[in-house]
Amino acid sequence: MQVLWIAVAAAAAFLISVLTGLWLIPVLRRAKIGQRIKEIGPNWHMTKQGTPVMGGLIFIAAVVLTAAGLLWQFKEDMAPVLCVLFLAVSSALIGFLDDYEKLTKKRNLGLTVIQKLVLQIAVTVIFLVLLEVLHISSGVVRVPFFNTEFTLPKIVYYIAATFIIMGTVNAANLTDGIDGLATGVTIPIACFFTAAAFMAGSQSVSVLSAAFAGGLLGFLIYNYNPAKVFMGDTGSLFIGGMVSGLAFVLDIPLIIIVVGLVYFIEALSDILQVGYFKLTHGKRIFKMAPIHHHFELCGWSEKKIFYVFSGVTLVLAALSVYGVRCLFL
Repeated sequence: MQVLWIAVAAAAAFLISVLTGLWLIPVLRRAKIGQRIKEIGPNWHMTKQGTPVMGGLIFIAAVVLTAAGLLWQFKEDMAPVLCVLFLAVSSALIGFLDDYEKLTKKRNLGLTVIQKLVLQIAVTVIFLVLLEVLHISSGVVRVPFFNTEFTLPKIVYYIAATFIIMGTVNAANLTDGIDGLATGVTIPIACFFTAAAFMAGSQSVSVLSAAFAGGLLGFLIYNYNPAKVFMGDTGSLFIGGMVSGLAFVLDIPLIIIVVGLVYFIEALSDILQVGYFKLTHGKRIFKMAPIHHHFELCGWSEKKIFYVFSGVTLVLAALSVYGVRCLFL
């Protein structure tokens, strides 16, 4: 029966995403809510100028509406879902504010770094407190592949968890740099969490994860190269919130390092580039960061980067299923 609900959730979210896109994209075009392209990027990106942004609302609507429509079946197991949605939707609201600032200022700069950090820390801490108060997470960290677990002092756990969540959210944001990339990379991750939650016996979380995968797949129809719409920070921060939230409600935060490796390579390439540039007064490690832009400037097409990065994540997702299997079965 659980498998049936998973399939229904994925199909419903896919359909809602497709239908929402058919309606919302023309609305965004008419409202002239379009992306402003950075001049320092690859020059062929300038053709994307004006592509509708905030398209993340398409799959956010799909996930939230599917969750609201189906999860009444699992009333006794709703708390984890509500916590994940709190983190994801709150992160999306921060992204929405960022997108709004960019659009109103008519330049590719939104909220300041400090503003983002303060808001993200606040949301993350509230999420972690909810997990504790609602007894969703015991604070025990399960170690994938090794069938073991450990407990950290509460303050250490909170600090480490905050770094992991904020790191994941912002790494997902950096991955959204070319058509379909963040979407294509995240679909296998959502499928992994569907399988992990199923093995853990959490029906509601498996249904939510399936809705996440279905919503993204529907959005990919519009986001695949050449993209008809961009997810914007609204969508990419929602993705980061969903991924980190799902990991924490299942007590497997360390698996993000494996299944979300592409996210972290993207983020690390950006950190290394900035650090090296400052230390060497202008030298660079990569032609451009994050690393997907480096591959672009090496001659890779956006489609090739999409398939390689998504394919790598698909393999990592399969490996991660094996890694958590020993923890739940």
